[in-house]
Amino acid sequence: MSIFTLVWNYFKARPLNTAINILLLSLGIAVMTILLLFNKQLEQKITENARGIDLVVGAKGSPLQLILCNIFHVDFPTGNIKLNEAERFAKHRLVKRAIPLALGDSYQSYRIVGTSQQYAELYKAELQEGNWWKNTLDVTIGANVGTIAPLKIGDKFASAHGLAEGGHTHNEHQYRVVGVMKRTNTVLDNLILTNVESVWEMHEEHASEEAHEDHEEHTELRDSSFIPSPLVPSIAKGDSVKEITSMLIQYRSPMGAIQLPRLVNSQSSLQAASPAFETARLFSIMGVGVDILMAFAYVLIFISGLSIFIALYNSLKERRYDLAIMRSMGASRTKLFVSILLEGGILTLLGSVIGLLMGHGVLVLLSGFVEETQKAGIDGFVFYPEEWIILVGSLLLGLLCAVIPAIQAYRTDISKVLAGN
Repeated sequence: MSIFTLVWNYFKARPLNTAINILLLSLGIAVMTILLLFNKQLEQKITENARGIDLVVGAKGSPLQLILCNIFHVDFPTGNIKLNEAERFAKHRLVKRAIPLALGDSYQSYRIVGTSQQYAELYKAELQEGNWWKNTLDVTIGANVGTIAPLKIGDKFASAHGLAEGGHTHNEHQYRVVGVMKRTNTVLDNLILTNVESVWEMHEEHASEEAHEDHEEHTELRDSSFIPSPLVPSIAKGDSVKEITSMLIQYRSPMGAIQLPRLVNSQSSLQAASPAFETARLFSIMGVGVDILMAFAYVLIFISGLSIFIALYNSLKERRYDLAIMRSMGASRTKLFVSILLEGGILTLLGSVIGLLMGHGVLVLLSGFVEETQKAGIDGFVFYPEEWIILVGSLLLGLLCAVIPAIQAYRTDISKVLAGN
């Protein structure tokens, strides 16, 4: 009988204990795997979404909310800012690029963003079909919007006020889909892009008569001395009536990081927030919850290791006579030692593999059935090198738990065991 057959027969002789030990370990490994995959992919998404954005300028409020809303599009705006005030900083000598964002509406929880085509260029977006938005109320949609919503080229839809479903619907104006973007694995996949003028037109019904009169004055001025706005070239520079939600800024030089945030915060009614600083703060907030869950996983793994040790130790007492018979029939001490180590190693290896598969399986199910997981771009089919560390660590844990029982099996005194039975 081979040593592997011997170990397998021992497992079959104690199916309940074997199943419990494997289950406990696999649950701990599954929790660790889910946290690893979620953390790694979330960190990667945050890095990709903030790529090329050095500063976000918007209305005063929470800097973290400003970042979450205007970069990751998972929160509500802190308010609107005057276009003419934003223009002051858009043309600053330390600013290389300024991209306007006008928010406020959504379609089936997918945010509609009024912006320039520089925003799509920021994420190196390409068209899958159709064209980029050009005229007012034309939209180009992200990959998830096209598949989950779903929308296709030529479709028309009415937007709803706010980010959540159930807001006031603007039935008097309808957007038209003119293009679909390729998947970028960034926040762009969950957005509906249009020009800033479309967002303004959608909300003109809420403007006051006084604002409309001001707008007419600027329109008259445009005919005689039209100077285009650096942010929205279709309107006159310095138009005090118009508002946007925020402005994404890229520095021309490192000096911008030193001077520009302080300039915005101290010499205007606007607020400047650094994505690098706020995302680091976000990770520190999230880290508390992740650490608690990771501690729970370690507790499960510790209990599993203790359970394997107790099971092997107790089974050794029950099998003393069997081991003595094996020795008397020619089995070496080394073979008995290795068989016990194999039991611990195989138990933890099985638990680890099942746990890894469970962790990936949970994320596959979530990404298939939970829309928010799909929007976040969390993929259960992604594997990381750290998972090999989990496998090797679990195997070492099993061997460590089996060392003491294996040593006792090695020291088994044949004559005393057989004489006592």
